[in-house]
Amino acid sequence: MNTLILNKVNKNMIYNNFKISKLQLISISSVIFMFLLWTFVTSFGFADPLFLPGPTAVWDAFIKASFKGYQGHTLLEHVLTSLYRILFGFGLACIVGIPLGIAMGVSKNVKAVFNPFIEFYRPLPPLGLYTLLVMWLGIGEESKLALLFLAGLPGIIISTVQAVNGINPTYVRAVKTLGGSNKDLLFQVYLPGAGPTILTGMRISLGFVYTVLVAAEIVAATTGIGWMIWDAAKFLLSDVVVMGLIVLGLTGIFLDICMRMIAKLLMPWTRT
Repeated sequence: MNTLILNKVNKNMIYNNFKISKLQLISISSVIFMFLLWTFVTSFGFADPLFLPGPTAVWDAFIKASFKGYQGHTLLEHVLTSLYRILFGFGLACIVGIPLGIAMGVSKNVKAVFNPFIEFYRPLPPLGLYTLLVMWLGIGEESKLALLFLAGLPGIIISTVQAVNGINPTYVRAVKTLGGSNKDLLFQVYLPGAGPTILTGMRISLGFVYTVLVAAEIVAATTGIGWMIWDAAKFLLSDVVVMGLIVLGLTGIFLDICMRMIAKLLMPWTRT
């Protein structure tokens, strides 16, 4: 009997692994298909190389920017500068947004105070908001970091509020009945229960920060992936533009993977 059970478990494990491999194969196949389509379109002259360069030209731009640099800085320096801005703005948005979102979810009075301001600036276009930040903070790093911070803040706050409101009130009453403190509620109920939804909001907010990066780096910047893309576009260097977009997308995927791995360690019950 035990042997039959073990065989059945092993078959289920193999089947589950096959399902995962099949999904991975589909993803890899779709990427390969798009790459081949890109190569076909550019190789047979269906697209003007001035506007859509081929993979070889983009690869050459990557090698040149990596070793010789672009406008006095290597590709690694551009990437590290942008990552610093992204991580600083996004990290500050998490530090402010998660506690504020929990407070707004728990207290209707706190929500009534902050919600109008959040809902007001959330739909504002980044470039319109950036002009005001430049007037207040100047054209240096402060205005860029402030813009990225404001871009990531609303999504984190809104997702945190929704996550806290979705927690079963029975758990809150149980902790209070057992004499639990506010600290117990925070670490034993709100954060564990709201964690998965907060993580989703953080991932979405990180995407918003990435979309605003180019806008943040077009004013008085000399380094950064967003600035490199903007500067190359002015001179119709489409190979550099496409290369920069690919690098920007890959760094975004890398940060998202890191975020999910950290969440898996802190919240093993979360499906990411």
